[in-house]
Amino acid sequence: MQTVWFVLVAFMLVAYVVLDGFDLGAGAVHLFIARTDGERRTVLRSIGPVWDGNEVWLIAAGGTLYFAFPALYASSFSGFYLPLNIVLWLLMLRAVGIEFRTHIESPVWRGFFDGAFSLSSALLAIFFGAALGNVIRGVPLHRDGTFFEPLWTNFRVGAENGILDWYTVLCGALALVALTVHGASWVTYKTDGTVQARARKVASALLLPLLLLAVAALVASLAVRPQLLDNYRRYWLGALIPAVVAASYAGLVWFSRRGRDRAAFLSSCAFLAALLAGVAFALHPQVLPATTSDAYSLTIYNTAAGEYSLRYGVYWWSAGMLVAIGYFVLVYRMFRGKVRLDAGDHGY
Repeated sequence: MQTVWFVLVAFMLVAYVVLDGFDLGAGAVHLFIARTDGERRTVLRSIGPVWDGNEVWLIAAGGTLYFAFPALYASSFSGFYLPLNIVLWLLMLRAVGIEFRTHIESPVWRGFFDGAFSLSSALLAIFFGAALGNVIRGVPLHRDGTFFEPLWTNFRVGAENGILDWYTVLCGALALVALTVHGASWVTYKTDGTVQARARKVASALLLPLLLLAVAALVASLAVRPQLLDNYRRYWLGALIPAVVAASYAGLVWFSRRGRDRAAFLSSCAFLAALLAGVAFALHPQVLPATTSDAYSLTIYNTAAGEYSLRYGVYWWSAGMLVAIGYFVLVYRMFRGKVRLDAGDHGY
């Protein structure tokens, strides 16, 4: 049951990155592809009906983590106290930037909150990438399962790390570029005219940097933690994951160059999902490696809740997910198609 819940938590985190990822990416390119107030409203309308719902996956993933792996939840939320607070403030700033911009008819007011929305979206992408880098690299866990990391130390990878070092900054840069491509692909799919042309140009320009950063992050990850290859050597089915990563990236390039916007966006979704699935597959059964000693690492076995809770919790989780997935399918179907300034009224 521990592995089942590991997969379920990973699934929810992947869903969050894929769904809220295009909101973050759209925010990161907001000021670059939208120059006038009408263009910025168009970008906001492309995510307006769904951005707040997409954030629910992060909350649900946290709740599921608390239920299934309470020791991991306690250790990680206390050890990552500082970056989690930064992420919380950035999430609030992004929401404020979206919702407050229309409250006063003033170019200064709207410009300020457009900037807040764009900056907070870009920083969230970087911090989420750095967080994943911390999990891959490992943290300075003690015997009792506790740790604390400052924001940075000397930017080197070692036993006593900070949140930010050269490796996690690389992961943050990869996350920013990947989500920017993802968001630009979404805006390209949902808009037309000048905004669509600029979004397509941004996505195309970042495809090569995305590939270079992905390769660099892979090499760096194997240098920092060579054990990541163990599961791939042990289980031949793991070879399917890098194959999907390569195929989805090729699809992203192919469809982007041919103006097939929906297929390009779906390829971006597959690319992000496969990348994260590869990380989860490589880490299993560890959920938070220790840089101090492998004996202190947190795994799905020493952090899981009781067997009875895990077994019967699957039924409640499944029922809740059916409702949530049904809701999301309904919302995305209701708001399918290109966005228009004169279509709908979501306050933008």
